[in-house]
Amino acid sequence: MLLAESNYESVDDWRSLSGEDDADLLSRQLNRVTDVCIPENEAIREIENAILPLWKTASSSKKAHLPHEFFYQILQSNQLNLDGNPDESWVMAAAKTNLPLFVPGWEDSTMGNIFASHAINSEINPSIVLGGIHYMTELVSWYEAQNSPLAFFQIGGGIAGDFPICVVPLLNQDLQREVPLWSWFCQISESTPSYGGYSGAPPNEKITWGKLSIDTPKFVIESDATIVAPLIFAYVLDY
Repeated sequence: MLLAESNYESVDDWRSLSGEDDADLLSRQLNRVTDVCIPENEAIREIENAILPLWKTASSSKKAHLPHEFFYQILQSNQLNLDGNPDESWVMAAAKTNLPLFVPGWEDSTMGNIFASHAINSEINPSIVLGGIHYMTELVSWYEAQNSPLAFFQIGGGIAGDFPICVVPLLNQDLQREVPLWSWFCQISESTPSYGGYSGAPPNEKITWGKLSIDTPKFVIESDATIVAPLIFAYVLDY
C-alpha cells in the first residue's frame, strides 16, 4: 500500500460477498485479495508506467536483471508518487539497503503477466528478466558466503517457502558440497497435513529431505500470518 493507499478499499464481511458483489468490484476496477481491494489504475497501472521504460532500456542495452532489481530501481530513483508511509514499507526498506531477495515464481504475478504482454507485443525482450534458476544460483552463492548459523522463518506456504529452504540439499546432495543444515525453523501456517501436500507438512518431514536435522529447533504456529508475523517482528525489534 505504498502506492495509492487512499484508493484501496477494505471489505469487512468478505465471506458474505455474492458473485454480483465481486462483479461490481470488477466494474470499479478493484482487484480483491480476501478483504483488501487493489485499485487497478492507481496502483497496478501506475507501477506499469514506471517499470516499462526500465524494461525497454534493458532490452536495448541487452542487460538482464532479476525481477526485484527493477522494482529497486524504481524506488531508489523516487519515480513513484507515494501515497502511503514509506517508513512502513518493507519493500522500501529492502530497496534502501539493497537487501538480497530471492523471489521464485515471479512469472505467476500481475506484473509477470504485464511483462509477458509487452513481450508478446515485441516491445521488450523476454530474456531481460532473469528467472528462478538464476535466483537459485544467487542463493547458493549467498548461502555459502555466510559465516554464522542461518535460521529459516517461513510465513505461509507454497513456492516462496519451499524454494529457499531447498538450497541446503542442493548444495549437499546435488553439488556434493558440505554446508550446515538450517539451524532453526519456524513456520506460520493455516495449512494442514495432506497426502501429497507440502504446505502443511510438519517440520520433521524436512529431515528426510536433508533440510533440517533431528536436533534443529522446530516450531509451527497455526494461525493467520497477517496477525502473528507483525507481533513477532514487533517483539524482535522491541517496537
